[in-house]
Amino acid sequence: MVIAARDAGGTLLAVSPIPDVPDSSDARLFRVVLVAMVIGATGPSGLGSVRSLCRRMRSSVMPLGPTVSQDRVITSFPKWYTPAACLQLREHFHGQVSAACQHRNTGTVGLKLSKVVVVGDLYVGKTSLIHRFCRNVFDRDYKATIGVDFEMERFEVAGIPFSLQIWDTAGQEKFKCIASAYYRGAQVIITAFDLTDMQTLEHTRQWLEDALRENEPGACFLFLVGTKKDLLSGAACEQAEAEAVRLANEMQAEYWSVSAKTGENVKAFFSRVAALAFERSVLQDLERRSSARPQVGDGDVIRMEGHPPETQDSKRPSSPGCC
Repeated sequence: MVIAARDAGGTLLAVSPIPDVPDSSDARLFRVVLVAMVIGATGPSGLGSVRSLCRRMRSSVMPLGPTVSQDRVITSFPKWYTPAACLQLREHFHGQVSAACQHRNTGTVGLKLSKVVVVGDLYVGKTSLIHRFCRNVFDRDYKATIGVDFEMERFEVAGIPFSLQIWDTAGQEKFKCIASAYYRGAQVIITAFDLTDMQTLEHTRQWLEDALRENEPGACFLFLVGTKKDLLSGAACEQAEAEAVRLANEMQAEYWSVSAKTGENVKAFFSRVAALAFERSVLQDLERRSSARPQVGDGDVIRMEGHPPETQDSKRPSSPGCC
């Protein structure tokens, strides 16, 4: 959605893009308020000038829309769970990303979202993990997911608005044909397993294969997540995690252990997901804009036919030769 303001003569004064937010009551109310502001500023009742409105919109706190909760504000790069199985060891955003965020040169990244798909066996706790993060609740009696469901979470990463669309897919075999259609276009794939049932860890190979089949090679960040961490401790937990780390390295995935019941590592995990997805999105946008910009010296040689244009020197009469 874009609001364009013009004066009485039709001169374009400002164009203000509005982040694409879910079609919820908050989003609809937000759009109504903005439209009302423009009508109030430009209507016959003369409730303020358009120029003043545009200045207020430009100086207002970005991003426009509902305020991001404090625990969704990411100012520094979130740390990995274990260096033995992580996607990158850097503790800071890429230099180009930091510079782009500082100068607000992130293109359309702030208006986009990254698609996150969560897959895994039935009852490993996929829905509980998502609900703990998005709603901060834990339901012991939650029923199995039928087909697919999704949640939208808004972040502010390095001062730039960013959203994750988190898809919760059914773990039942009979729903696989439905769920697989929603794997496409993912930027992040999370394969979940139950730390107390190592057979579910072995099954993550097939879940990951199914999800990757629907996406371009190398297009997705991969995470292997062990759930129900609160049910294991000591040597049993260490052994389960060691096996998971080996498999994560085989998958080229990052490993995390979490507990939806206690909330342990849940926010840290999704913050890491958001930061990695955001960084890649900014880098891709910078690369796309750089390749679209014409480069000096990249063009073909243009050969001119006919006589060259006259120059000042060529217009001068030639001097008579001596002898």
